[in-house]
Amino acid sequence: MLFWNTHYFLYVMVPGLLIGLWAQIKLHSAFSHYSEVPVESGMTGAEAARHILDKAGLVDMPVEEVPGQLSDHYDPTKRALFLSSDNFHGRSVAAVGVAAHEAGHALQHLNHDTLFNLRMTLVPATQFASYAWMGVMMLGFFMRLPHLMMLAVAIFSVLTLFQLVTLPVEYDASARAKEQLFRLGLVREDERAGVAKVLNAAALTYVAALVNSALQLLYYISAARDNRS
Repeated sequence: MLFWNTHYFLYVMVPGLLIGLWAQIKLHSAFSHYSEVPVESGMTGAEAARHILDKAGLVDMPVEEVPGQLSDHYDPTKRALFLSSDNFHGRSVAAVGVAAHEAGHALQHLNHDTLFNLRMTLVPATQFASYAWMGVMMLGFFMRLPHLMMLAVAIFSVLTLFQLVTLPVEYDASARAKEQLFRLGLVREDERAGVAKVLNAAALTYVAALVNSALQLLYYISAARDNRS
């Protein structure tokens, strides 16, 4: 079977699970630790994000609370920043760091960052690809139609491209966050390391997603070629 054989298990599933698990452990460890470390300024995550946005001229951009843990995100279609309850109300190094990271995405949008705009452009194609690729792949596999399988690979490659573009976008948002936090005096010099550890750990989840997607893509390319022979 295409998805249930030794090669898929050993070269795709196991590495993907291990890398993803490692990234999640690093993230939750860093976030849990620095959620207990109060920020000297006493600001909440929401206040820090508000301050960064206001200084950039985004005074009308809302900063809203959403349920869930680490559900923080910037929505470019609504032009709004959403923070999980812990980070919205939290007065910790972790809360301020995560909030600033999401504000960093708003600054990317404001500055018409090329990769940020590319990621936005890819969203509709990515949504289609996430639903379509497997059906096309299975149809091509069972009907022994190599052209359909290659089409499925091409569709899946959109997902990998999206992950590839996302990675530098996330790292850039973290860099912007750290710059703004320090430049505006929202964190002290001795709090830099904590902010960096939280944001770097969060970035590892995107590294893991890219590696997992790339492993799958390589496997499906190989499977499609084998099906042609």
